[in-house]
Amino acid sequence: MRIIFMGTPTIAARCLSHLCDHGHNITAAVSQPDKPRGRKMLLAPTEVKAEAESRGIPVLQPEKIDADFVQALADLAPDLIVVVAYGRILPQSVLDLPTHGCINLHTSLLPKYRGAAPMQRAIMAGETETGVTVQRIVMEIDAGDIIATQSIPIMPTDDLGSIHDAMCQAGGAILDRVIEQIADGTATFTPQAHENATHAAKITKAGCAIDFSRPAVEILNQIRGLSPMPLAFTLHRGKILKFAAARLSQVEDCGNPGQVLSLSGDVLTIACGVGAIDVTTLVPEGRGRMPAADFIRGRGAEVGELLGIK
Repeated sequence: MRIIFMGTPTIAARCLSHLCDHGHNITAAVSQPDKPRGRKMLLAPTEVKAEAESRGIPVLQPEKIDADFVQALADLAPDLIVVVAYGRILPQSVLDLPTHGCINLHTSLLPKYRGAAPMQRAIMAGETETGVTVQRIVMEIDAGDIIATQSIPIMPTDDLGSIHDAMCQAGGAILDRVIEQIADGTATFTPQAHENATHAAKITKAGCAIDFSRPAVEILNQIRGLSPMPLAFTLHRGKILKFAAARLSQVEDCGNPGQVLSLSGDVLTIACGVGAIDVTTLVPEGRGRMPAADFIRGRGAEVGELLGIK
């Protein structure tokens, strides 16, 4: 089958790599336009563009999905369009192009966590399981028929980074199987139970701010779900302090929410609405990621201080 692959970030690039390695005929890749990156804000290719070019695959990077772009896709005569985190909604004119339609890899077990941030929201909600779903693309976001799913456990030690890596590995493999099934006519399409759908809203800066009046377990899940980026944060001495890793504390005598309870060894212990957390890795404003032990040795905080956003 002639396949057009559409995607932009790392997970999409790894799926593209897997499909190429398994012999699928990727006739073109579509990705977002190059954007400035790094401290010097130099123009850099997307991960999908870099992967495609390394394999000699033509790349399209439309600024917008207009009639000229749709015609360019039509000229490629695709049998199937595969989408992984492309970042744009496809119009019906694109969905109608391929002989076998368009499929999407979504990083949740649909119909749960439809939307922009399914991995983050699942971890932040304290879920113990997530997964990947391959679905037929329809005009309603993430509402198409399900072709295949694969579950992925969320362990207490997992964060967004480790779950993202698991999704990358599972995503390529399940797309490989689904494409083979579509090609040989054995794929099944199961309508979603729309009444069970939940929404995974986009992560905003406000959603990264820590409210220490909440229970410790909820704050810990927030930290896990936002690490390694964009990171949950609070204010300390008028500056932003981000938390990259933490665990539930065993302290029994907690003070006011947001209060530094102890600076013991390699952890910064902070009181929450119920319980406390031990912060083990953090990022002070204007500095790089560091162990809490280094922050403590540098007298970055004192016992009894209050952290929080007023």
